[in-house]
This record gives sequence, structure tokens and C-alpha cells, in this order.
Amino acid sequence: MESTEDLVSISVTVNGRRYADQVEPRWLLAYWLRDRLGLTGTHVGCDTSQCGVCTVILNGQAVKSCTILAVQADNGTVLTVEGLAQDGTLHPVQAAFSEAHGLQCGFCTPGAEMLAVALLEENPHPTEAEIREALDGLLCRCTGYQHIVQAVALAAERKGRGA
Repeated sequence: MESTEDLVSISVTVNGRRYADQVEPRWLLAYWLRDRLGLTGTHVGCDTSQCGVCTVILNGQAVKSCTILAVQADNGTVLTVEGLAQDGTLHPVQAAFSEAHGLQCGFCTPGAEMLAVALLEENPHPTEAEIREALDGLLCRCTGYQHIVQAVALAAERKGRGA
């Protein structure tokens, strides 16, 4: 970190908890989440906004946290993969990913799950084409996407049934 004169105060609600911090103006949200808050589920894969594994939900929108400055999240709300499960129970998207084998190495899984959560909030009954479009900014080198798409469809089906 630089000297304290160069720091900016931020206050951000992350996974339901409010955090106040002093950050360098150029610090990326991904690194603030990982390095300052210890939320290492937000992966960093490329540092060029190409892979999508750093996706979080900021103020209701899925964003690549390697393209957002921490100061841009000031007074905002962030949901990370760590905030999905509640009281030891997996979020329906997480459960569907597990059941449908929507992961292999798991590196892209947090970003894929966050994209799925954002999609299902906006569109509870997406078509396969809409699921694929929502996942378009995510690079997965293992699964060929079919199991990820099936996992999102399973989560949507269960959400529609109220499960």
C-alpha cells in the first residue's frame, strides 16, 4: 500500500456484512475481496477481463471484478460465491452444479455460479440459448460447457418448482 495520504475510504456491504476500509484508488475489486477480506472464492484468471472467473454480483449486476475498482463499489452491495450458501445449506445453483457435474477442475466454477445466479434473478426460466449467452463471457477449459449449462437449467427448473 501507498502512504495514507494516497488512500481512499470505502464502505461496502459484502455478503450481507458492511466493511469500511482504506484502499488505493487503483486497487481492483477482485484483489480487495481476496487480499483484504480473505474471500478467495473470487478467482483471478487472466487480469484482462477475458475469462470471467472473477465474476461477482455488484448492486444486482454480474460484473468481472478484475475490471472494477474497489472505490467504484463504495456504498454498494457485493455478493460473492461465499455468500451464496446460507446456514450450511448450498444455494440452489451450487447444489445444481454439484448434482449435474457443472465443474471439473473447479477454477471457473465460482464465476459460473455467480453468472447463473444473476441470470436466474433476471430470467427465472431461461432457454438453453439464453443460458449459453449468459455464460458467454466465461472461459472454462475443462467441461465443454454442457454440464455447466445443464446445471443452470436444473437450478432454473428447481427454482420454478420452489425448491
